[in-house]
Amino acid sequence: MNLKDRKSKLLLTAVMLTGVVALATFGTFALFTNQEAVGSNAFTAGTVDISTSPVSTVINFSGMVPGDTVTNPITASNNGNQSLRYAVTSSATNADAKALKDQLVMTVKTVDVTTPTTPCDNFDGTQLYTGDVDSTAGLIIGDPAAGAQTGDRTLAAAASETLCFRVNLPSATGNAYQGATTTVTFTFNAEQTTNNA
Repeated sequence: MNLKDRKSKLLLTAVMLTGVVALATFGTFALFTNQEAVGSNAFTAGTVDISTSPVSTVINFSGMVPGDTVTNPITASNNGNQSLRYAVTSSATNADAKALKDQLVMTVKTVDVTTPTTPCDNFDGTQLYTGDVDSTAGLIIGDPAAGAQTGDRTLAAAASETLCFRVNLPSATGNAYQGATTTVTFTFNAEQTTNNA
């Protein structure tokens, strides 16, 4: 094969390669495509909302003498749309330094077994707490620390429960407590139960 034939053959090969490249390039533009948008993806956060009834002065007694007892119900309600877990803490004043708060004995029970429709008249529900009105570290029912704690109570969304609070001034209370006074605040601390073991 002479030089002229070789050049012709090389030129022909180059032209063919250019054509293949051109076809491949044009081929990438020849695609069918389609697209579908999926809209209206809405998200709403849940709610954890605890309330009590009554909202103040759950249990009150003026002029107590040794041996007196007072019992009253309080209803805890879950007004949110998520299950919640709650604990109850208390704090009490001691402004006169007589420490009536440490003399009073408080007992908390669930609603009556015998007469649940008259919540606390028999005071025979399950006992949840007994001790002075502000307890050690103020813990009355459960523990407000995050996560499930011993004694915590749970309420489903829109559910409620009644607790019975009884306070007694023991018969053995001495003369030093005459005229003593204390004010107690109960705090209901709630948190979600979902994803919160």
